[in-house]
Amino acid sequence: MEKLAYIFLATSTLFLLSCGGGTTKTEDQPKEEAKAESHEGHDHGDMAASEGMPQLPVPEGAKVFFANLEDGQTITSPYLIEFGVEGMEVEPAGEQNEGKGHHHIIIDANSIDKGTIVPADEKNIHFGKGQTNFEITLEPGEHTLTLQFADGFHQSYGEQLSATIKVNVE
Repeated sequence: MEKLAYIFLATSTLFLLSCGGGTTKTEDQPKEEAKAESHEGHDHGDMAASEGMPQLPVPEGAKVFFANLEDGQTITSPYLIEFGVEGMEVEPAGEQNEGKGHHHIIIDANSIDKGTIVPADEKNIHFGKGQTNFEITLEPGEHTLTLQFADGFHQSYGEQLSATIKVNVE
């Protein structure tokens, strides 16, 4: 059991070191600095040890939502998306704390199954620093956007803490 705990601690440390890069638009940064978090060196394969860990409970009625977007809305690109959450608290990734987590945007796909680590790629944008907004750039046309909340180890809270909408980009 001690060996398993040591492996988990070492893996978690590697993950924390790899997730520190990148700049993302937050309410405290100028709009021009908005960029998706860098996924270089952000291999969630390092988090394999945390997948399947006990999933923290989600309070009844907790939800996430797009604070400034509605399903079917037409937008221009780039567009500053604001994230909302009720019944949970936003905190940076790195620790698994009950009632807390952080946002992800999934482009042109739906929610991630509960307990599954949200992938890190061009379609799955992580906000592991606790960001609550993001300036997104999309090609013209119809897109599906899913806001997915996950714990400090990027394990999805599942469909209950996700919201999916379609937007039309001019």
